[in-house]
Amino acid sequence: MPNGAQIILECLIEQGVDTVFGYPGGQTLGIYDALYNEKRIRHILTSSEAGAAHAADAYARVSGKTGVCIATSGPGATNLVTGIATAYMDSSAVVFITGNVPLGRIGTDSFQEVDITGITIPITKHNVMVKSADELASAIRFAFEAAGEGRPGPVLVDVPRDVQERLCEFTPPVSGDKPPEARAVSVREIEEAVSLIDSAEMPLLLCGGGVIRSGAAEAVERLAEGLNIPVATTVMGLGALPSSHRLNLGFCGVHGSREANSALDRCDLVIAVGVRFSDRIMEPGNRRKRILHIDIDRSEINKNVPAEKKIVGDAGAVLDRLADSCERRGRRLWEEKREKEEKPGRGRGVKPRDLKLIRQLFGEDLCVATDVGQHQMWAAQYIGAEKPGRFLTSGGMGTMGFGLGAAVGAQLALPGSRVVLVTGDGSFKMNSAELYTVSRNKLPIITVIMNNGTLGMVRQQQKQSCGGRYSQTGLEGNPDFALLARAYGVDGYTAATAEQLESALAAAKESGGAAVINCLVDIDETVRTRRARKD
Repeated sequence: MPNGAQIILECLIEQGVDTVFGYPGGQTLGIYDALYNEKRIRHILTSSEAGAAHAADAYARVSGKTGVCIATSGPGATNLVTGIATAYMDSSAVVFITGNVPLGRIGTDSFQEVDITGITIPITKHNVMVKSADELASAIRFAFEAAGEGRPGPVLVDVPRDVQERLCEFTPPVSGDKPPEARAVSVREIEEAVSLIDSAEMPLLLCGGGVIRSGAAEAVERLAEGLNIPVATTVMGLGALPSSHRLNLGFCGVHGSREANSALDRCDLVIAVGVRFSDRIMEPGNRRKRILHIDIDRSEINKNVPAEKKIVGDAGAVLDRLADSCERRGRRLWEEKREKEEKPGRGRGVKPRDLKLIRQLFGEDLCVATDVGQHQMWAAQYIGAEKPGRFLTSGGMGTMGFGLGAAVGAQLALPGSRVVLVTGDGSFKMNSAELYTVSRNKLPIITVIMNNGTLGMVRQQQKQSCGGRYSQTGLEGNPDFALLARAYGVDGYTAATAEQLESALAAAKESGGAAVINCLVDIDETVRTRRARKD
């Protein structure tokens, strides 16, 4: 008869899980003891629970599977909180399993006891403390159902230590069980949407992260090409249409491309798919536009902007039906402006546009992860994504320290591709210890640090809003990042010019191993910013 911990692993296996991320502790001894001889599951030990959370998140985004992360009680569980919130904001399906003190000690302020279910209520789709081994199997199965159903998101299952240890009967799932079907979209809804699109002279297709999550990229391309209409994305929607596609205007928003923002201003209809309409996308004047909003999450409709028409449903299924139904009117492409192509620079100091070298060297199979800040926007602007799920960033939460853990998860999900992390010196220091995870698992991740010696995005805002009073944004005394990399057994390079960056990237590609490239960037390099428009 298995114990609770063994039942947890059996349930993970029946859900198709073969990789989990985590960090052991006193209240997860049972789970880790069960893992000791379990050959069907690969456990990735990270340097911290935060790194494990971000790795599981990215693994889910890239693989399309539900990620799994394990942590112990107390600080182990609370170290997951930012990662859980990141997954929640970006709609990533992750099941977090935490240990807790034995049931008899719950509520006594026992050593490393924390109410992690109470803490995470606002940032999970569902969470539960399992108080009986008899309930474990159903709790784990429901966690996976909840995480992946509808709009994906994180679920937390908290398991006290004595529940992990208790023996219990285990019944395999009944064969033939089917997942719940998505809501069917009516013929009338499609007809009304088609009529609205056909009535528009200058429609714009706006794609968000929901397109990536639903695997709707092919449907986006089919609809856009069939109607010959331009496409803009959010940062989370990068990869919904290849960045090099003739209809792709880039991403819109505060730091978006001029042509994408111009199109959003000029269009007479926004066909918004899988978009939350956050405050970084729509200016007040744009919120009065005619909008056809397509989203699987009903709560997002009319939340931030009013929609003239709405369709609640899976993005891929809806777009396929629209593409089948919309007339090919021989529509002339109304948005033809493009920014002048910027080539990688030459001379001293690595320039933001030099990041183009990464795409040129690694091609369309490249997967890019970022942290948060100026480098994040530079990567979005100059690298983009040619395939869905190949641009990984913390969009809704804006989590510094996300990148290296995310690169680990992505590389494990894409063993045949190359993952490049673009980060800043501030972000990198937050989770640089995950270089240990990179080295331990021999992951060929290339980390490109845009090192400008400052918290660049905050400094830029201080220049714009605080009269150049740069309070606590200087990062004087940064370590030698190339030397730090070598200490972890990772190749380290320093680049002060585009030529040196190109040489370092080529060497890292040739070696086939992990590398860190410390790029020296001028402190006054800035990110293009859309000027706020008064309503």
